[in-house]
Amino acid sequence: MTIETLFKDKTLKPKDKTIVLSGWLLDNSLPVDELISFAGQSKDTVKASCIEAVEYATKENPSSADENILQFVTEALTEKAPRIKWESAKVIGNIAHLFPEQLDTAIQNLLVNTKHEGTVVRWSSAYALGEILKLKTPEADTLFSVIERILEKEEKNSIRKIYLDSIKKITGIKQK
Repeated sequence: MTIETLFKDKTLKPKDKTIVLSGWLLDNSLPVDELISFAGQSKDTVKASCIEAVEYATKENPSSADENILQFVTEALTEKAPRIKWESAKVIGNIAHLFPEQLDTAIQNLLVNTKHEGTVVRWSSAYALGEILKLKTPEADTLFSVIERILEKEEKNSIRKIYLDSIKKITGIKQK
């Protein structure tokens, strides 16, 4: 079965299609570049499902991602569709530790999404930025101060908690 055939299959629910795709990624029966190529030419709902499959796969096995995935999801953070933004942010959070020297553009795009009206987009951005902050890269000091400013403006406690948990892990300080 091909990716195209999978998405045309009306007997499968969208979530089932995503699970099938992630399985293919994990067992290496679907090359990452093939998924990226397909997703890049697809409508937003299909593209988001492809990125969600990558999120599932990278959550289970982060090393299933390569630099092409990082570049693809980094660019996808700038898409209009919220689901594409939030799935891409989750992938970055899952794989950031594999590419600590290649996160500058991802960080910039994630910071833009911290101002998004959608709670899930902001939550996913917080997750990714928190994971990046924990890496203690040279950019961490700057990111730390930026996150502190975001915390001052963020009204959702669920999102604030993600940032505060990350700060607590790197500083050992209990935050309010």
